[in-house]
Amino acid sequence: MTWEDEIIGTDVASAGLHISECIGRDAASQLDLEEALEASRYTSHPYSSQPKEWPPVAEVLDTRELPAVLIERYNASGGEGTALCGIFPEIRRAWASVDNSLFLWRFDKRDGQCTEYSGEEQSICAAGLARVKPGIFIEAIQYILVVATPVELLLIGVCCAVSADGTDPYAEISLQPLPEYTIPSDGVTMTCFACMYNGQIYVSGRDGHIYEIQYTSGSGWRKPCRKVCLTAGFGTLVSKWILPNALKFGAVDPIVDMVIDSERHVLYARTEAMKLQVFDLGVGGSSPFKKMAEERNLIDPRDLQYRGRRAGSRSIAQAKPSIVSIAPVSTMESKWLQMVAVLSDGRRLYVSTSPSSVNNASVSLTGLGNARPSCLKVVATRPSPPLGVGGGLTFGAISAANRVQPEDMALKVETAFYSAGMFVLSDSSAPAVSSLLIVNRDTTTQLSHPRNSRAFRELVSSLPVEGRMLCVTDVLPLPDTAATVHSLYSDLDAFGGLRESCEKASVRLWARGDLATQHILPRRKIIVFSTMGLMEIVFNRPVDILRRLFESNAPRLQIEEFFNRFGSGEAAAMCLMLAAKLISDEENIISNSVSERAAETFEDPVIVGMPQLESNAVLSSVRAPAGGFSMGQVVPEAEPLFSGAHEGLCLCASRLLFPVWELPVMTFRREIGSDGRFEEGVICCRLPSSAMQVLESKIRSLEQFLRSRRNKRRGLYGSVACRGDFTGSILYGTRSDVGANSQNEARNLFGLSSPSTVSGDAAFNKRQRLLHTSAELAAIEVRAMECLRRLLRRSSEALFLLQIVYHHHVTRLVQALEGNVRQKLVHLTFNQLVCSDEGDQLAMQLISGLMEYYTGTDGRGTVDEISAKLREGCPSYFNESDYKYFLAVECLERAFMTSNAEERENLARAAFNHLTKVPESVDLRAVCKRFEDLRFYEAVVRLPLQKAQALDPDRRDNSLVQREQCYETVMNALRSLKGDVGNVSRSGNILDQASRDKYIRQIIQLSVQWPDTAFHEHLYRTLIELGLENELLEYGGSDLVSFLQSAGRKLQQEVQAVAASTPITTTRELETPIPSSQTKYLDLLARYYVMKRQHLLAAHVLYRLAERQCTDAADAPTLDQRRQYLSNAVLQAKSAISINGSLSSTMSTMDNGLLDMLEAKLAVLRFQMKVKEELESIAFKLEGLQVTNESHPNDPFPRGNLVFDANTAKIARDKAKELELNLKSITQLYNDYAVPFQLWEICLEMLNFANYSGDADSKIVRETWARLVDQALSRGGIAEACAVLKRVGSNLYPVDGSFIPLDALCLHLEKAALERLSSGIEVVGDEEIARGLLAACRGRPEAILSVYDQLLSNGAIVPSQNLRLRLLRSVLVVLREWVMLVLANKLGTTTTGASYMFGGASALEQTSILQKGIRDKIASATNRYMTEVRRLALPQSQIEPIYQGFKELEEKLLTPSSFQPY
Repeated sequence: MTWEDEIIGTDVASAGLHISECIGRDAASQLDLEEALEASRYTSHPYSSQPKEWPPVAEVLDTRELPAVLIERYNASGGEGTALCGIFPEIRRAWASVDNSLFLWRFDKRDGQCTEYSGEEQSICAAGLARVKPGIFIEAIQYILVVATPVELLLIGVCCAVSADGTDPYAEISLQPLPEYTIPSDGVTMTCFACMYNGQIYVSGRDGHIYEIQYTSGSGWRKPCRKVCLTAGFGTLVSKWILPNALKFGAVDPIVDMVIDSERHVLYARTEAMKLQVFDLGVGGSSPFKKMAEERNLIDPRDLQYRGRRAGSRSIAQAKPSIVSIAPVSTMESKWLQMVAVLSDGRRLYVSTSPSSVNNASVSLTGLGNARPSCLKVVATRPSPPLGVGGGLTFGAISAANRVQPEDMALKVETAFYSAGMFVLSDSSAPAVSSLLIVNRDTTTQLSHPRNSRAFRELVSSLPVEGRMLCVTDVLPLPDTAATVHSLYSDLDAFGGLRESCEKASVRLWARGDLATQHILPRRKIIVFSTMGLMEIVFNRPVDILRRLFESNAPRLQIEEFFNRFGSGEAAAMCLMLAAKLISDEENIISNSVSERAAETFEDPVIVGMPQLESNAVLSSVRAPAGGFSMGQVVPEAEPLFSGAHEGLCLCASRLLFPVWELPVMTFRREIGSDGRFEEGVICCRLPSSAMQVLESKIRSLEQFLRSRRNKRRGLYGSVACRGDFTGSILYGTRSDVGANSQNEARNLFGLSSPSTVSGDAAFNKRQRLLHTSAELAAIEVRAMECLRRLLRRSSEALFLLQIVYHHHVTRLVQALEGNVRQKLVHLTFNQLVCSDEGDQLAMQLISGLMEYYTGTDGRGTVDEISAKLREGCPSYFNESDYKYFLAVECLERAFMTSNAEERENLARAAFNHLTKVPESVDLRAVCKRFEDLRFYEAVVRLPLQKAQALDPDRRDNSLVQREQCYETVMNALRSLKGDVGNVSRSGNILDQASRDKYIRQIIQLSVQWPDTAFHEHLYRTLIELGLENELLEYGGSDLVSFLQSAGRKLQQEVQAVAASTPITTTRELETPIPSSQTKYLDLLARYYVMKRQHLLAAHVLYRLAERQCTDAADAPTLDQRRQYLSNAVLQAKSAISINGSLSSTMSTMDNGLLDMLEAKLAVLRFQMKVKEELESIAFKLEGLQVTNESHPNDPFPRGNLVFDANTAKIARDKAKELELNLKSITQLYNDYAVPFQLWEICLEMLNFANYSGDADSKIVRETWARLVDQALSRGGIAEACAVLKRVGSNLYPVDGSFIPLDALCLHLEKAALERLSSGIEVVGDEEIARGLLAACRGRPEAILSVYDQLLSNGAIVPSQNLRLRLLRSVLVVLREWVMLVLANKLGTTTTGASYMFGGASALEQTSILQKGIRDKIASATNRYMTEVRRLALPQSQIEPIYQGFKELEEKLLTPSSFQPY
């Protein structure tokens, strides 16, 4: 079954949460020794022993005699020489001295070698072994052997040689004398040595002082070796050098034993007088040696707890016991107890060097680690273990302290040894034979006394021994095993700051107890050095006892008793270890029969139990009282209790993962440079490959066992699988009805639930539904175990991946990662690597770096080589899709390295084909960039689109963000081509403009072919953003119109249906506001319609752009832009009419209507532009005009015509801005802008454009003309008024002349001219008004003469003779202009030229070209006006010039020579 068939992310995550909880519970169960001793103060059964039928806890593995040469030398001395012995566990050697000879031999095997050193004449009185300080001796010397004689101390180098197969680093040793490193003893006999891990050597003498042996390389004037007294004061030094020893008085208490607490850096000393001393070496062991406390009365014989008590009899005082051994207590056992002392009667005193109590809240746990010793205080006393415990003391027996024993049977402890929770006591109470009492912590559950579960209980066993026990030591684990264990657990709190060797550090892990360490640590062994030889004792762990029971085919009752004692969960975990062969022992290999029987026991429901509900008693409390009313109550939901098999699996898995689970997988190491400063650190794996391999092997073995049992349908798997579909989904990870939904389902699989609130009978019914049958509970447990199995598999694959990364130099792999990724990697825990998405992503980053190592230019292999390993070892991190991906990467790298264009194309195509099979695994940013460099833009377009489709095949709106991230890759390629001029790819190709345009078109064409509307919209927006509108319009897809319409906030069908609507309706539809950000889309839509020759639709779009409403001047288009839109709309409407001319009359009519509407809108817009310009001009003039008290005569806005104040300019400016904002109707322009600001000329144009109804007598038109003329007169007099009349009249004069009130204008101007001329305000010529009127009538003199005739004929209108004379003067000018106009038309010249010819010497000849009818008409009018002149009652001098003018004109017209046929 492939990984994809098994992996479910929620299963692994939920199982990870449960493992974290299990690890937390397991860690919390490790009580501090002080708490356990306090809880056991009043217990009645502090000791126990296991059943006799079981294999013993401790058994003798081997006995070895002393070397023959040693016995021979001892016998040669007659048994009267000085003989000492001891064990150096660091080099696997025991030692013994006879007089001046020192012998070293292996204590763990018989190799026949015994190294002897006898270089001195004096007898040896003490010996010790220390690690050599670095940089002093040659590298071959690894240890220093210190030998003390009564006269001197010698340092001897110890060289260790590795065996031929490399498995034994201490196969041979040789001693190298160092004659320069000799120190005189100064008459002090040394008693014992104590050595630190850093090479410091402490030695005690019979003078009661402690010395340090200091040695250096010996350069300079200083001696290479010297002895420094650490405990003597100034007085002691004076008496030492002045007084001889014979004159020194007073008893001396020699130090007989010293031990060093390497964790806390404290030295403890014991004297002959049972005095204990504590010395502080400082934090890190580098501070000056300092005595902190000394205690003489640790044992008080008057205290009842130090007396033996006999039940039913009086107390008998005993002799004061002596201290036979002291040993430090590891921090893994207790943070509050620092030392233990063993008394000669078997009792143990637990001592603290801190005055603070465990209950003192002011002292933090972290602070205790660095707290320095200050006192010696007995915290707890442990009673002596009972005698006769060779398997006879049963569970729950009476207290050993209250056992009635004969006085001569009391313990007599001669020697004791303590290490990591184990005591070995040499008892000589029996006269015939000595025995060893071994006391270990009892790891069985206390079912008979659950209230005392926290109490400290110990398991006692006894072994006979020949001779007297001299010393004991631990057999250190093999270096490989120790290195593995130390690396796994080195970051735990208990190992914090521990700098001892891996072997010694690993021994401390036994203090956690066998249950927590038996899966990783071998069986514990000790060497007992007795007078008869060496005895190797091995301790059977609980799992070893269970294995022995299986090997011996023990009865079922014994197996059940084992489960009862240790608990079903712990016992099931041991069965798993045996079944999966997780434990390894060099002496005992687990057989297949033991493994099979362990598996059967693990699956036996009678032994491990069945899952059940926690309690069924709650059902009775749910029902409401009979006949009563229940308002609702909380129904306690019974949680399922899984069987011991599930608990055992949780324990086994959590203990395997404990050393890595919550710790980072990487670490940041900084090394100290030559200058003493920290150099820049590097990222490396926290664990070495060997440790990860061991852990992976164990986890994988456990997972494979579970998978095999599942596939064989053994145990609960079989009972569940036989029920068909209900549990088939459970076995294979699909959805079922067993649990709840989503994450709640996963959490409920592990027995977690939440209460519900119900009421009445409904509550009872709901409670009944919440209950599960036994089959359902079994299915839930199987499902939970499957989740754990998947977690184990995922964990083993994570370890395998880390090993691969480790072997490929992780520091080099992470160098190419980004800084934030490296930071995340350093903080990534193993839990996150296994269970989180972030861990999966970081793992892929590492794999990518690993693949770059193989696919790079300096790669060391091919993708197939490393991919095969990854797919086999960690398929959840590297599956088939990843393999295809990196094959493609390899092809891309090869494509970059080749110079052949065809080969490069083929390799890029091959890479693209690989990636199309696994688009969801593609790193688009990296891969598409490489394809861009290769100019293979098909992959640049298709791969992101394929990945978007793979991520969201249904194109859901909630996944749009993921798709847009894919789309952005294509857009970035377009931006790169558009923006990077002269871009050089990695292949060395330089892109010119033509090539870039070609690739842009290729990308657009490929993109348009992909059927994804959302992508097309993204593409179209990007093209517009990059200014590629032409390419967009040319290569856009069929959905381009709908995109532009929707982007411009216009419905898709609006433009399509606009041809069927009337212009008025269309106008109302298009008055909705359009944001400025959307106008570019409508612009493009109009351009698209023009390109496609859809002129009518283009006209409507352009019209909407021109009419767009705006609320902000910054977003509003200018009036020039609006005019341009309308002008283009008119052009498109005309084009539509020309194309649709052959269509139906209805369509033609509608097109004409649209054209008329657009032209009208354009005309109104021009009015608006004029009004705006006038208003801006007014504001500008008013802002620059200095206001005075009196109006300037030429003021365009005199106070009599317009109220002028300081706000006028601001109002005009604001009104101009309003006109810039939106288009106005002609009514608004007239009433709101033109009239208030007296823009009469524009008012007349508006009235004329609007076809204002009414004749020339219309009051509004006459008033407007009058106001215009008056405004002109005020500005510039008659000249200005005539100029305005010419300009405005010529534009507004209709064919029938009905819009211009010529009579009123003529009379108004003539009166004003006469008045101004008479008052001398202005000099007015005779021709100004007449020519102005002629220009207003577009050169129609007959109309002007008609007006003058009308005025002259009505005496009421023109009563003044002077005014009539003024009118006749103007008539004369009109007649002359008439003649000039006729001549100019006939001669093809201007009226100026005609005037020159008509008034010159040849005037009579020129009259012949006039038409006879026109000449007669003009002559008749001239004669008539001559008569009118004569009638004027004015002086002759005033009328004569006018009369002569008419007469001359008549004569010219009536000269006979001028009469020629026309």
